[in-house]
Amino acid sequence: MKATAPSARHKKWLELIRQQAQSKLSVSAFCREHGFSDQSFYNWRKRLAVSGPVRFALVEASAPEADRCAPLELILASGDRLRITPGTDAATLRAVLSVLRERV
Repeated sequence: MKATAPSARHKKWLELIRQQAQSKLSVSAFCREHGFSDQSFYNWRKRLAVSGPVRFALVEASAPEADRCAPLELILASGDRLRITPGTDAATLRAVLSVLRERV
């Protein structure tokens, strides 16, 4: 089966998704500025499977006693640290990571 070239509409949305990622604007602000809905943006981003990179840091196995309540720590590209405590549910973690991807 021969692969088809992306349509002009696909190319347009790929470019808009790229611009939003580089703009430092939230998705809502970017969409408002460009005159389309957040839902359209999210639908196209999902359809085109475009997402920002998630970077992980090494986790120190022998953390000091005071830090044992947060055994997993992600150091983000911004330098911010995300500490994940035992019992954090997957849905909450996914929501947090989704918000952080939007900031990138």
